[in-house]
Amino acid sequence: MELEGKHSFGSIGETRVTFVEKNTTENRKDFLKKLLEHNGFEVIIEEEKRKTDEDPQLYTVAVTDMVFNPTIWIFQRKLKTFDGHKVTQDYWFQRTEETNPRYWKNSK
Repeated sequence: MELEGKHSFGSIGETRVTFVEKNTTENRKDFLKKLLEHNGFEVIIEEEKRKTDEDPQLYTVAVTDMVFNPTIWIFQRKLKTFDGHKVTQDYWFQRTEETNPRYWKNSK
């Protein structure tokens, strides 16, 4: 996973959407859905088609806000965590729950 500057949009059913992430797991889908809804977005989830029944179920996560771009919202610090802190890149990718805004760690 990585953040892309490219704004990816299209349709799910009859609804125009901005794609947040494609081919994501159920755990990731649930996290993104809760976080984005907490920040006021209408979230649409679509199940990806599986090639075989043994393949894991993957999902596409999208929002109906056509100007939403995850990269911009994260680095401009517009998204809020559930406890009111600002979402960092590591928080977005579920690497940590730390929300201290340091992007570089200077250790001595």
